[in-house]
Amino acid sequence: MVTRLRALGTQWTAVVPVLAIVLLALTWGRDLPGVVVAVVTLVLAGAVLAAVHHAEVIAHRVGEPFGSLVLAVAVTIIEVALIVTLMADGGDKSSTLARDTVFAAVMITCNGIVGLCLLVGALRHRVAVFNPEGTGAALATVATLATLCLVLPTFTTTKQGPEFSTAQLTFAAIASIVLYGLFVTTQTVRHREYFLPLTEEGEVIDTDGHAKGPSSKAALLSLGLLGLALVGVVGLAKGVSPTIESGVESAGMPHAVVGVIIALLVLLPETIAAVRAARRDRVQTSLNLALGSAMASIGLTIPAVAVASVWLSGPLVLGLSSTHMVLLALTVIVGTLTVVPGRATPLQGGVHLVLFAAFLELAVTP
Repeated sequence: MVTRLRALGTQWTAVVPVLAIVLLALTWGRDLPGVVVAVVTLVLAGAVLAAVHHAEVIAHRVGEPFGSLVLAVAVTIIEVALIVTLMADGGDKSSTLARDTVFAAVMITCNGIVGLCLLVGALRHRVAVFNPEGTGAALATVATLATLCLVLPTFTTTKQGPEFSTAQLTFAAIASIVLYGLFVTTQTVRHREYFLPLTEEGEVIDTDGHAKGPSSKAALLSLGLLGLALVGVVGLAKGVSPTIESGVESAGMPHAVVGVIIALLVLLPETIAAVRAARRDRVQTSLNLALGSAMASIGLTIPAVAVASVWLSGPLVLGLSSTHMVLLALTVIVGTLTVVPGRATPLQGGVHLVLFAAFLELAVTP
């Protein structure tokens, strides 16, 4: 009976990503009636769960921190492709799309996912334990990237408005790639042990030495299905965005709320995977996912839009408003205080979640 249930679960996670792609092909670029939107939403939820399953299979095969890196980069690459596509179609009205999406991703990951994982981990295991060296390095990189790419454009004077000049944008793009590359090298090669889960006594848990993982064939199959699932998640999220826009407009909320909702949908696989890791007392894995996603979102999006700006018409607004800069600064300060001890109680998780709630509130009522 147990074997049959496992087989059914495996079949389900293999079928749903393919179904999501088929549904995406059938609905792309069309106005969807309410019934179809409901079906798309159900398949979208299934694709999210399937993506989490396949990401965990890959993580089990390659070990940490490679597993969390695969999911973070895969989601971000697809997200970047979606942003560039929307910018190409949107004209001047999409001038702030890259900024809004990246900032929403930073707030969701650094406050929403981090706060939720710390809260879950601390409630289940009394304290959430992680490596301050690796997590601190990740947070420092995120803070530097966010400041260079999202704060400085507000204060530069070469070009009018919160925009970079061509030379400044080129520098920001190169700096983003260099910093992200340095971090990935540090995380996966030179100081991999800084990004592995810890016991409550501070001992490193290297999953490579534990139970045998899935075969290479199974891992490759999961990698392919993960890609399909993520394409389905992002594409179907875009498909239901007109319905979301209508709902947002009907509720009298700012248009920026649409970007937040889409970002929440796109980051669902990482959120679920991170929370599940925290429940297993692998908070470091959760933080790798959260901060890695924030870093990839900036480090890959800015170079992509810099290249795309060569042929895209209209301005590229990257500078944050004063309200968002305050939120970003507070996030960095609180994040630093959270990371330094290497362990957290439910209080730290609650503080990050309150910051995330403040971001959502200010998105709805700026």
